[in-house]
Amino acid sequence: MFLKPYRTARNRIAVAPMMAYTDRHCRFLLRLLSPSVRLYTEMLTAHAIVHGDAARLLEFDASEHPVALQIGGADPELLARAAQLGAAAGYDEINLNVGCPSDRVQSGRFGACLMADPELVASGVRAMRAAVGDAVPVTVKCRIGIDDRDDYGFLREFVATVAAAGIETFIVHARKAILNGLSPKQNREIPPLRYDVPLQLKQERPDLTIVLNGGLRTTEQVREWLPRFDGVMLGRQAYQEPYLLAELEREWSTEARDPPTREAIVLAYAVYVDRELARGQRLSALLRHVLGLYAGQPAARAWRRMLAEQGSVAGATGDVLRRSLVAFAGRRAA
Repeated sequence: MFLKPYRTARNRIAVAPMMAYTDRHCRFLLRLLSPSVRLYTEMLTAHAIVHGDAARLLEFDASEHPVALQIGGADPELLARAAQLGAAAGYDEINLNVGCPSDRVQSGRFGACLMADPELVASGVRAMRAAVGDAVPVTVKCRIGIDDRDDYGFLREFVATVAAAGIETFIVHARKAILNGLSPKQNREIPPLRYDVPLQLKQERPDLTIVLNGGLRTTEQVREWLPRFDGVMLGRQAYQEPYLLAELEREWSTEARDPPTREAIVLAYAVYVDRELARGQRLSALLRHVLGLYAGQPAARAWRRMLAEQGSVAGATGDVLRRSLVAFAGRRAA
């Protein structure tokens, strides 16, 4: 029987699934910063998982646990098969994307547009749950509404329909999605944040696990909102300023420990970089995730420039990271 997500004190903070960001290299780095944060893959389509190179798409490092697979799709049969493959690969949670507003996602009839058809979502998650059984929980990530359907009643009915199919955990982005006329970036910024909406849902449905997502950028915000929900999920701030996760770990971890220094993270990640280079990975694909580690620290811009310049030299290795610490010793705060 699986452990219900967000129901333990240890794993109540998560990093959102982010296309082009939360690949397995990024997740390895984030795990170095926080032993307990819950990690999510980029969204993978059910079609790609079932008909593509599933072994490559679903690969992850054992250190990433707890790690969830986010799937995009609408066809119950495909979703069930993709969930089954995800469970077999060892993921701790299978999450259905009902929140992405991009045109590409809508053209495949999945993402946020699915909120208009809660019965189809219910059919999909019911099939997914039947496919994985008690091996792993199935969860849903959604918005508070779409277009002009943004009153609380719309979200309440959507959640009620999907919960009736056996879903207990909803990650709610506290903005509505505008399906036409806004880019995904604009959909993360223009629709106003309405934390009162998922809060009302949590108050009315204490039987459900409700996780707050959207606009959370600081330890102060987490301190304010985590006590009111079962969990909170950070997005791009955790990527642009990943050391934030170490600071949150220090405050919210159930285990007393000092956070690792940035230098310790660089050295540990350098070992991983060398390992992945030996497997044929590109250095640029590995270094890009670490560029925000010194955000806000002295000489951070020069450090990023050094990585970019030396990382592009033919034959460069993880030594680029090690040399960067020597070059900037004493110029940065730990």
